[in-house]
This record gives sequence, structure tokens and C-alpha cells, in this order.
Amino acid sequence: MTQAVLLALYAGSAGAVYAADTTADDSAAAAPAAPVAAGENVEAVIVTGTRRSGLKAVDSASPIQVLDSGSLERTGQPDLIQALAQNLPSFTAQAFGGDTANLTLSARLRGLSPNDTLVLVNGKRRHTTANLAVLAGPFQGGAATDLNYIPVAAIDHIEVLQDGAAAQYGTDAIAGVINIILKKDSSGGSLTTTGGAYMDQGGKTGDVSFNQGFEPSANSYLNVSGEHKYHGHSDRSDVDPRVVSAANLASMPTLSQAEGYPYANHISGDAAYHISLLSANGGIDLGGVELYSNATYGKKSAQSYENYRLPNRIPKVYAYGFSPLEAMDETDFGFTGGARGSVAGWNWDLSSTYGKDKAEIGVVNSANISLFNDTGSTPTSFHAGTFTAAQWTTSLDVSHDVDIGWVSPLSVAAGLEYRRDSYEIGAGDAASRYKEGSQSYPGFSLTDAGFHTRHDKSVYVDLAGSPIANLKVDIAARYEDYSDFGAARVGKITGRYDFTPTFALRGTISNGFRAPTMAEQYYSATNVSPTSASVQLAPNSAAAALVGINGLKPEKSTNYSLGFVAHPVARSTLTVDAYSIEIRDRIIGSGTIYGSGNTVNSAAVVAAIKANGNVLDSTVTKTGISIFSNAANTKNTGLEAVFSYASNFGDLGKVDWSVAGNYNKVEVTKVNQAPSQLSPQKLLDQAAIASLETASPKVRVNLGALWKKGDWTVNLRESIYGPSSSYSSLDNVTYYETKIKTLATTDLEVSYRVTKQLTASVGANNLFNKYPDKVNQAYVAAARAALNTAAVTQYPSFSPIGINGGYYYARLNYSY
Repeated sequence: MTQAVLLALYAGSAGAVYAADTTADDSAAAAPAAPVAAGENVEAVIVTGTRRSGLKAVDSASPIQVLDSGSLERTGQPDLIQALAQNLPSFTAQAFGGDTANLTLSARLRGLSPNDTLVLVNGKRRHTTANLAVLAGPFQGGAATDLNYIPVAAIDHIEVLQDGAAAQYGTDAIAGVINIILKKDSSGGSLTTTGGAYMDQGGKTGDVSFNQGFEPSANSYLNVSGEHKYHGHSDRSDVDPRVVSAANLASMPTLSQAEGYPYANHISGDAAYHISLLSANGGIDLGGVELYSNATYGKKSAQSYENYRLPNRIPKVYAYGFSPLEAMDETDFGFTGGARGSVAGWNWDLSSTYGKDKAEIGVVNSANISLFNDTGSTPTSFHAGTFTAAQWTTSLDVSHDVDIGWVSPLSVAAGLEYRRDSYEIGAGDAASRYKEGSQSYPGFSLTDAGFHTRHDKSVYVDLAGSPIANLKVDIAARYEDYSDFGAARVGKITGRYDFTPTFALRGTISNGFRAPTMAEQYYSATNVSPTSASVQLAPNSAAAALVGINGLKPEKSTNYSLGFVAHPVARSTLTVDAYSIEIRDRIIGSGTIYGSGNTVNSAAVVAAIKANGNVLDSTVTKTGISIFSNAANTKNTGLEAVFSYASNFGDLGKVDWSVAGNYNKVEVTKVNQAPSQLSPQKLLDQAAIASLETASPKVRVNLGALWKKGDWTVNLRESIYGPSSSYSSLDNVTYYETKIKTLATTDLEVSYRVTKQLTASVGANNLFNKYPDKVNQAYVAAARAALNTAAVTQYPSFSPIGINGGYYYARLNYSY
């Protein structure tokens, strides 16, 4: 939404963008030519985090990494989230999620919530997913933009601002900004097909994509991309202790005939999905005014296994037991239209963006046991409900360079924005919500259902310039007014001083905020396992008030960063940036707070469950609630470093070397007191705190080498992950720590250009098929003794390398 974005969009093709000239003050401190390292282009002209035109990533006052389309494709990953995670050490991707979170995986930057990273497309705010990650874990509460609805074939490059930017872009930008720049080529195209699978089992993937440029008329362009992808189930579950229990086998003779016996439970593994994507990016110059637009559309169907149910649950329907699947049919689209031009020396841009994500949630291979007992019949497939999230943003941006006697003109930018958000839960069908509802995922009740909206008005101003030679200063301020939270005022001061052409210091001080997502405020549902149930209460509900929670407040942050940019030797660049991010009233989901069936119970919790309209299965032995609240203050301190070097070995070829590392320490500095109605239970238990502090590695390092010689290209990457740990409990009384030691995985891709247009590639992610350490065996033993389904989990869901082992693939690319 900044003027820099607008100017860059004028540039035309990717080559023109990268070749843009620097401003006068930039050239005065120009550094030696830097390499295009494996996965990063430091010489790229950026449009993110600045409103000055022609600024290169290497000259930025804020840490920015630029990833071109080639670096994304060379990862061989089946989706954009995983591709980004391979290239950016501070960007962590979710490997496995619970319930519907396994159908929409998310990611986070600098160890913060996925909701704390703002996603832009061509500089315009992108809408978020409607599918909230509810169950506990490092990605709990994630309802951020689903990056996988943007086809990789449509992307020219991605700019990742790793710095707080709420003053520049508004809410959600506490951790940073991901700006996806779409291709603008008006001719040529490509066709790519990829196939792959895990070495051990499952995860079969097929992908076909295309990109095509058109020139509909003079002074216009239209770039169209499409993609269709399939990804199959994987299964890393262990033996379910219930199916090998002597007592169960004696009472249920058909149990031994369950599919896959004794590995009857398939819950630990990837969801299977089909996804189809289309995108278009176009514009026309009418002479003084340019009209532009872009659009994306995606359709996804996905299914994820839930815990196996024993034959005695409903033997007349499932004589051998059954494994329910949560299913989702999702439609996602976004559209931006706008015009820009110049009048009286002022550049202006007026645009409007609308995006919507709608997810129909179903349950397959299931049953409603109470319905069967009461009526003699039950469906086996259910419509459990609908999530819908929409966002409409309209903005006006203006800018003008003013000569005030500085080394460079003062860039004055300002803008207005109006945004309307909505979130809706649609009730499930009658059978899915009858009494305790459909097994594994009860339908959303009439009390869960509802439509909610809010609007936000904001104004910003940004001043940037060079008062003296080699000094860049940028000051931004923003005022926002929410219909439900009131006003917020934030600011940012950024500076950079180039002492020599080979060394510069840079730093930032800013404050930020994040309004709760609509899903965090209003999501309400019932989560069940074969023996327990937990009701997720909406913080704004009357039921939540019974346990002392009366809605959510915005998060507030203070960000500091200090770093340097250096060119130690010719054709090399080194950037090092230290940062500190303090968040007050951080929004975090609680663990299960028990109302019954535990050593510590709460009458208020039982009252809240009843007030929420729940009727639970009579066989459930434990009941409780979980809820989002402003539970704690946290502090993230870290260091990011990137080194790149281009070498030339003559007849042996050229190699671009890169080293990128991130150190990130998360501390819970304060846990806000739980309401008295929940005493002595806590909003955050050991597991919830560990999910914040230790579930992600404090250290990650990527070592890369990209070798090119003639028609051959070899991309080699070594990823090193520091230790991580978290806690698990069967009763919220006894906790078991699972530790993952330091891990290193190798990624390798070899490409050969068969003809001028056709390139063939083979590769592997996690080449040597490594797995993380297994779940604490004392916890597994306790779960087995209790015949608890937790015993089927072999590998921890917080594993930084996932739970599936090595992935191997082949790819053909035809460009014309």
C-alpha cells in the first residue's frame, strides 16, 4: 500500500525491477557488487519496508531478504509455506496439526504467533484463513493468511521484512511482513510438472502448473498462472494399545479384523488434499493514469484421520470399529483493483481489495451414537458446519519528494485506509449436533453459530530522507480506530549510516499492536477424543463470562533492532541484526481446564459447558474447556545473520555460497492471573509455556551452495536445528518432557538443461531420511497402561523437520 510498492509495480518485468537505478544518495554510498546467493538476491530493488524508490535490499535500513522464483522452485517442496521455511531460518513451518489445523498448516516468523506476520500481495493486504488452529501447540491460535492459495508459478519474487512494521502497514505486522510480488511478464511462459513421495510411506505428491504472459493491447500486460496439486496421506502412528488389550480382544472378537491391525489408528500423519489454483495479474497505462488489478482463486478438498473408535462403540454399523476423517471443502479468492497516477507533483494510488475464505467442514466414516440408540439409524457422513472469513480494504496513498536542502529530497508519504472484517460460523446439520454429535468432530451447535463484523479506520504518515551524506532516516506514525477496541497509536524510527562503502550500521525502534483475529474472538466448538471432551469457549460469549473471561484485548509490542551490513571481501555480503520484541497481553490458548473427571475440577467450568449448550457423550470420562485469553507477556530476543559469496572456478563452474542463521530466545516474562472461578487451575500450564519458550529450536543455520556449469545446476543445502522440547500430560497433573536433540538434514537437487527450453531435475529434502527423537517413552508407557490413544504418537508434533522422514521428487520444466 506504500508508494514504493506503486513505483515498483510500474517497473514492468522482473528484469526491469532488478535493474532499477539507485537514487543519488544511495549511489554515494554504493557498495561493491554483491552476489545473488542461493535463495537470496541482495541486489534486488525492494518495495517493502520503505517508501523510497530504487532502494536495494543490501542498502535497506531494515533487514530484508529477497527470494526469487528459482529459489522457491529449487526446494522441491509441495507448497509455498515449506519453500519459505527452507530458505528462511527465522521462518518456521508447522509440520502437523490437530483436528482441522492439520487441513490448513501455518507458519510463524521469529517464534511469534502466525497471526503476528502480515502478508501482502503486490503491496496490498491479503485476507486470512477462516480455519483456526485450536488445539495446543506452537502454532495454536493461527488464523493467518494461507500462503498455499497463491500459485508458486505466479510469483516473481518475495520480499520478507524481518522487523516490526505496524506503523507502516498496521495490525498483524509485529514480527514482520511477507510481500509477494506477482509476475508481470506480457509474453512467454512455462509449464512445470512435479512428482514425489516420502521414502518410507505415503505423501505421494503430483503437481502441474503453468504461467503465461499476454499483451492484450498496447501499453498493457496480463499474466496468468494455474496449478493443480495432489498430496496423499502419510501414517507414522504406532500400535494403538486398545486394539492389543487382552480384555478388549476378549470382549470384542472382531477387533483383530480392524483394518491395519494392530496399526488401526492413523491419526499421526499428513492430511490428503487436492487443490486447484488460478491467478491473474494485469494492468494498462492510459497515459498518465494506470489501471491495475490482480486476482486469485483456489479450491481445496482435504481429509485428515482422527482417532480410531473400537467396535463396541456402534457394532451394528461398524463391526470392526472405525476411523473417522475430518473433511474440508474450501474456497478462497481475492481481488484487488486500483488506479494510480500523478497530479501536481504528487503520486497517488487508490485501491480496493476484497478477499474471502470459506471452509465447509464435514466428518466422514463416522456416526452419531446417541442418534442411533434413540432412533435406530445414523448417517455415516455429516456436515459439521462452515467457517467464513472475509476482508475488504480500501486505501488511498499519496507521496511527494520535497527539496528541503538535504543531501536527498525528503520523501513525504501519507495515506488513509478503511478495512471491514467479518467472521461467521454456520451450524452443522441436525444429525451432526444431536446430543453429543458426530464422532470425532461434533457439528457446530446453534449457540456456536453466528455472524460477526468489525471495521477499522486508519491514517499514516511517513517521512524518509538523507539529511547528510551516507545517513538514511525514516520516521513513520500511524493512528488506527477499531469499532470494537478503540484507538491505537504506533510509531517507528529507522536509521542507517554507511561509514564506508563496505560497512554500515542500521537500527530500528518501534511499537506495534495486533487486534485479535475475529476467529480468536468468536470461535466456539467441542473437541472430543474417544474418552474426553473439551469445549472451546468464545472469549466474547456469555459462557466465557461464567469463568471470568470477558473478551480479548489487543496485543501491544515494543520492538528494537540493531545490526550492520558489510562486504568483507569482493563479491560478498554479510548482514547481522540483533532484535528484541516485547509483547504485552499476548493472546494464547489455554490447556484443558477440567470441569469433571480430573483430580482438580471446577463447578464454574461445568456451568459454562451447560451454558454453551453442550450435551456430552455419556462414555466420556473427562470434560473441560479451553479458551483464548490475554494470558501472558513475552519477550523474544534474537540474532539473524546472512552471508553470501560468489565464487568462479573457471572451467569447473561458478558457486554461490550462503550461510544464514537465526538465534531466537522466547521468555514468558509474566503469566496473568487466572480468574478466581478457575482456581487452582491455570490458564497456562507447563505444556502451554513450553510451546512458547522451547518447542521451537533456539538456533537454526542454513548452509547453501548453488553450483552452475554449462547445462548443469546442483543446489545443496544443509539445515541445522538446535534442540527443542515440550511437555505432555494425560491429566494436567503429571507432565512428561519430550526432548529433540540437535538435528541436521541435507537437501539436494540436480538439474540438467536437456534443451534450451526443457530442464529436468531430481532431488530430495531430508536426503538421508532422518527422523526426530521419539516422544518421551515414560509418557508412552503411561498412555499404554491407561489404554489412551496418545500412545500411538511416535514422533512429537513440534518436530522442526516434521514426522515423515525424507521426501524425494522429480521435476520437468518447459519454458518458452
